[in-house]
This record gives sequence, structure tokens and C-alpha cells, in this order.
Amino acid sequence: MVTKKKNTKAASTLTTKQKRNFFLVFWGLIALGISSIALIFVLIANGAIGYLPPLEELQNPKNKYASEIISSDGERIGTFFTAKDNRIFTSYDEISPNVINALIATEDARFYSHSGIDGEALLRVLIKRVVLQQSGAGGGSTITQQLAKQLYSPTASNIFERALQKPIEWVIATNLEKLYTKEEIITMYLNKFDFLNNAVGIETAARVYFGVEPSELNIEQAATLVGMCKNPSLYNPASTRRRPKCQERRNVVLGQMVKAKHITQAECDSLQQLPIELDYHRVDHKLG
Repeated sequence: MVTKKKNTKAASTLTTKQKRNFFLVFWGLIALGISSIALIFVLIANGAIGYLPPLEELQNPKNKYASEIISSDGERIGTFFTAKDNRIFTSYDEISPNVINALIATEDARFYSHSGIDGEALLRVLIKRVVLQQSGAGGGSTITQQLAKQLYSPTASNIFERALQKPIEWVIATNLEKLYTKEEIITMYLNKFDFLNNAVGIETAARVYFGVEPSELNIEQAATLVGMCKNPSLYNPASTRRRPKCQERRNVVLGQMVKAKHITQAECDSLQQLPIELDYHRVDHKLG
């Protein structure tokens, strides 16, 4: 009887040791992983690995804009531009609030509260993709990260460079947040994005797809253009074949605007019933 009690006690002690060893290994691996990630960011920030644009370039990003011909009374007569550079600078005040509200509600709900990286969104994506094995869980990229990718992300030629792309974008995004206001980041993003069909930037996109100034874009038009930010080719409203997908995506954007309290549910329900109506003006760089 005594021997049995001793064996039970020994087994219990062994189990306790195993548990302690497991937790030591587990938290050791966690600490090692965090330290490795921190080291990678330090090396990127100091230019030891990967590509980090110099501070001067971050302060003055290179953007190609179309050359405009303006009449003596201030009217635009025409533009000259090379292929994929039909971009006309538009200031923050010249962009419809509908576009800005739709963009933030859909692409980066916590845009005004983070410093370039949204930790909550990244954790959510990690849990959905890794733990729950859900596809289509979203990318977790902030608007600032997307801008960093547009401005500075080079083509990766090997696995090592591809592995570094996201960390590099994160470092650049945090640097952009230090140098620019939120309004300036939004402005750069909307001026940089390629909406296809020689419509680069929000000014040209508004004219090409709807025949209006960017300040005149209404809610459903803004939602259509913002919907393209996820995948401009898949949600291209100028393509008859893609139109149903584009309308479906526009309606998702309208739903996000309800969540962000920019429009009411009644407004959303009404707008979602509308077909996409374009005033399409095809442009060609050869015309210039």
C-alpha cells in the first residue's frame, strides 16, 4: 500500500516537471521569435538588410504627373502624359469627403489611431489564417503600408527578398507616419493609386469613370472607386464582364460606411439597389 502511494506521488511529480519543462520551452521559443523579429526590424531600420529609402526620398517622394495646358482664364485645355502616368495632383481639400470616408471605413478603420501598423488587424488576420485556417481573411495592411508598397516596394527576385518585403513596408510606413500628417498620407495614396484605363490618381479616375471633379463624387461613385483599391482589375467598372463583381464590391464598401457611421442603414439599402452608372471617357496617352 505504501509502495503504491509512493509510485502515485512520483508520477505526479514527473507530470509537474514535464509541464514546467513544456512551459519553459514554449515561452523560450516565443521569446526567441520576438527577439528575432525585433532584430530583423533593427537591421532593416539601419540599412543592414533589405532596402530602405533614404530620409531625403521619404521626405520628397518621386511622383510623375501629367503636364497640363491651362488657358488664360484658368481652364484646362488638355494634358500630355506618358503611358501609366496620367496623374494630376489633387489636394486633400479637393477630394470629396465621401471618398475619404469610404477609403478609411473599408481599408483602415483605425487609420487615425495607429502609427503606420495596426497591431489589432494583424493579430486578427494571424488568428483567422493560421489558427482557424480561414481563407480570404484580409491582409491587415494599413493605408500607410499600402502607400509604402506603392512608393518603394521593389520586385522580389528570391525567397529571402519576398520574406523581407512586409517588414520593410512596416518600417517605411512608420517612417512615413513620422514625416507626414494623416491628411497628407491620404492625399498621397489617392494621388498614387492606379485605377486602370489610364486613370492614375483620384482626379483622373473621377473624370475617366464619372466625368466629374474629385470633389463632386457622390457616395455610390466614391464607393465604386474605393472598391477598386482591393483589386482594380477584378473590380473594374469599365468592363461589362466585371461589372457584377464591381457592384458587389461597391455594396461591401457601402456596408463598411454604415459600420463607420458615415451613412445610415436606410441610405445604404437604397444605394445598394442602384446599378453602376458610368460617364466613361476613355483616354489615351497617344492623343497628347
